[in-house]
Amino acid sequence: MFKGSLVALVTPMLRDGAVDYVQLGALIDFHVEQGSDALVIAGTTGESATLSHGEHHELLKRAHKIINGRLPMIAGTGANSTSEAIELTQCAKEVGAEASLLVTPYYNKPTQKGLILHHQAIANAVDIPQILYNVPGRTACDMLPVTVGELAKVGNIVGIKEATGSMQRLEDIKAQVSDDFALLTGDDSTTCEFILNGGHGAISVTANVVPARMATMCRLAYEGKESEARAADAEIARLHKLLFTESNPIPVKWAVSEMGFGEVNMRLPMTVLDEEYQLPLRQALISSGAL
Repeated sequence: MFKGSLVALVTPMLRDGAVDYVQLGALIDFHVEQGSDALVIAGTTGESATLSHGEHHELLKRAHKIINGRLPMIAGTGANSTSEAIELTQCAKEVGAEASLLVTPYYNKPTQKGLILHHQAIANAVDIPQILYNVPGRTACDMLPVTVGELAKVGNIVGIKEATGSMQRLEDIKAQVSDDFALLTGDDSTTCEFILNGGHGAISVTANVVPARMATMCRLAYEGKESEARAADAEIARLHKLLFTESNPIPVKWAVSEMGFGEVNMRLPMTVLDEEYQLPLRQALISSGAL
C-alpha cells in the first residue's frame, strides 16, 4: 500500500519550455535525501496538461532512470480521453513505474457510469497498479464514494487521491472499500486530519519545499501520535495556505526556484507568481527552514 508523504513533483523547465533534466535530477536526489515516501512524476502539479505525448513519455522514462529504485515512482497518466489515458498508462508500465495516477476526466463531466467504464477500460487495458484521483474543484467532475467502491473491486485499482478536503468524504469512501485500499489526500491543509481519521497519506504539493517536515508529520499522524502530528503540521500550516494563493503549480514552481532548483519557467497559460505573493511566500519558506 502507498502511504506517507508522496510528492506531487514539479517539472523544472528551461527558458524555452523544454524539461530541465539537470534540475529534475537534483530535485529527485533532494527528495531521496529528505525522506519522501514516493514521487509522482508528470502529474497535474508537474504541468502534464502542457506536455506532448512524446515529452510525457520521455519525462517518465528519464525520471525512472534517475530515481533508479531509490523511491517508488507513480506516473501521472490521466486524461479526459479514455484512449489517451490508456496510451499514457501503457507508457508508465513500459518505463517501469510502480503505479499510475489517473485524474478524473476534466471538462467532459462524465456521469458516474461513465467514470466507472473509463477506469475499468484503463485497468483492463494496462496491468499496472492504478490510483484514482478526484479533484472536482479543478475538473468539474466529482467521483462519488459509491463509484470509488465499485472501482475498488477491480484488482489493479489500488487507491485514491481524494482532494476535496472533506472528512465526511473520507468516512464515506472508507465504508465502501477494503482496508488495503490506499486512501491518500490531495489537500495539504487537511492532511494531518485526514490521516488521523484513517487515511494513509498524501500526494502533496507542500512536500516539494519541506519534504522532511511533511514526511515526519505524515508518519506521526499515521502512527496515531496526534499531539506531535498536529504540532508538526502547525509549523508548515502557513505554507499549505500560501502555496495556493494562485493556481497550483504557480506558487510552488516559484518556491522551488527560490530554493535553487533552476529558473522559474512555466508554459502558458500558466504564468509566474504575481509579485504581491512573492514576499509572503519567501518569508514562509525562510521560517519553515526551506530557505
